[in-house]
Amino acid sequence: MPEIRHLRYFVAVAEHGNFTRASERLHISQPTLSQQIRQLERTVGVQLLDRAGRTVRLTDAGRAYLEPARRVLRELEAGERAVHDVTDLSRGQLRWGVTPTLTTYLVGALTAELYDRHPGIEATVREMSQDHIESALLADELDIGIAFAAQHPPGLTALPLFSETLSLVVGEPGRDGPDPVRPMPVAALERLPLALLTGDFATRVHIDAYFAREAVTPRIAVQANSIQALTEIVRRTALATVLPDAITRTRCDLEPIALDPPLPPRSIVLLVRENGYRSAAARAFIELAGEVAARLDPHRD
Repeated sequence: MPEIRHLRYFVAVAEHGNFTRASERLHISQPTLSQQIRQLERTVGVQLLDRAGRTVRLTDAGRAYLEPARRVLRELEAGERAVHDVTDLSRGQLRWGVTPTLTTYLVGALTAELYDRHPGIEATVREMSQDHIESALLADELDIGIAFAAQHPPGLTALPLFSETLSLVVGEPGRDGPDPVRPMPVAALERLPLALLTGDFATRVHIDAYFAREAVTPRIAVQANSIQALTEIVRRTALATVLPDAITRTRCDLEPIALDPPLPPRSIVLLVRENGYRSAAARAFIELAGEVAARLDPHRD
């Protein structure tokens, strides 16, 4: 029967494609790693790695063995977390991911609430695209994800959090530009140069769908892959952008302008694995996320 260390060593070599890099990651010598892999191959009775050439490759048997080995390691790690879980929340660990647009106004609020209530919990926050959050959850690399409601992969459950609204945004009040008091007809966007997120953001996909539905072709002067970059650009230029209202509510140097018809709201959800172990820290985070969400959603009772 293979030992757990053998599975860890095999997965590391498979992922790195190289004994040297794998041994560095595992903090063991290369000869020791090679010896352990040979022991594993003798135990299972088949060659798992093709060592010919500069790159170590998986044999057919190795490819078949890799995912079961990963699954065993994931289950073991989940079991270790369950053993060390403390229900009084005096300590614990939490891994959560969030999409970039939400990072700007949600990460700080959630982290502050978690730390104030449960300072013993060690949290790891990762900013990731929505598809990477979903993949990481299914691979047990995250406990919780916060993203937009969509057609999520099988194996994930979406818990509604709040509804996010967006508006056109310009720089400091008083600068020449659209009237911030009256809604701006969407057709007028064709005369207003914009700075928008790049097309790989879910927010940009949402905005482009709105433009297409309203048959508007705006002039996009600048594209950026950072909300912070967009806010600085808009603050210092005559360009406008589109941002969540939760961002502009706390910024006196940015002016939101309603569009007519308005941009459709979108639902923010909390993603978890359907049958994954949910630690006390994760359960506490889900509860406080709902409370923070209630404060962020002006339309929620």
